[in-house]
Amino acid sequence: MVAAAKGEGVPLRAVRSFQQTFRAGPARGNFRQEANMHLTKVKTYLDTYGVKYVVISHSKAYTAQGIAAVSHISGKELAKTVIVKLDGALAMAVLPASYQVDLMALKKATGVLEAELASEREFKQHFPDCETGAMPPFGNLYGIPVYVDETLTEDREIAFNAGSHYELIKLAYADFDRLVKPEVLSFSSAHAAACVML
Repeated sequence: MVAAAKGEGVPLRAVRSFQQTFRAGPARGNFRQEANMHLTKVKTYLDTYGVKYVVISHSKAYTAQGIAAVSHISGKELAKTVIVKLDGALAMAVLPASYQVDLMALKKATGVLEAELASEREFKQHFPDCETGAMPPFGNLYGIPVYVDETLTEDREIAFNAGSHYELIKLAYADFDRLVKPEVLSFSSAHAAACVML
C-alpha cells in the first residue's frame, strides 16, 4: 500500500504493483496494449519524480461509481475529474467519486462570473492521449488549472483514472498535492448540503 505522509521526502524509486483482471478472448492483447498506451504519460511523470504508486487494472467501467465498485475502492477515495469552464476557460474540478460538483459553490469559491460543465466537444482535443471521461487529475500536464474539493484532502491515498476506462493509479495524496499543486476549495455537493444545514 502507498502511505507516504505529507512532508516526507521523495522515494528513490517507483514501486509498481499490478492487479490484473483481464477479459477472456482474443481482444486481450489489444486491451493490454491500449491500456499501457494511455498510462504512459502519467507513469513517466510519476517515475521521473520517484513517486510510489500502484496501477490497478479492472474490467471496463465508465462511471466513477462503477469504477469504484469493480476496483473495490471506496467512492470517497476514488477521485473523479470533472472538466468545467470558468469564465469560458477550461479547468479541472477534482472530487470524491461519491460527490457531485456544485457549480454555484465553485463559482463563488473561484470568484468567476460563470461556471459550467464543459462539453466533450469543448475538451476532447486537449487530452489526445486519453479516452473521453478518463482524464487523470494532472492538469499541469495539459496546461489546465486544477481545483480539488477539500473532502478529497482528508484521504491519505487517492485513486484516479489514468487515461483509460480500464486502469487506475493509486498514490499518496501528499504526492499528488506536491506535484500538481492544486487549489483546494469547497465545491462538492456535500459542502452545499452542510451549508444549508447551518
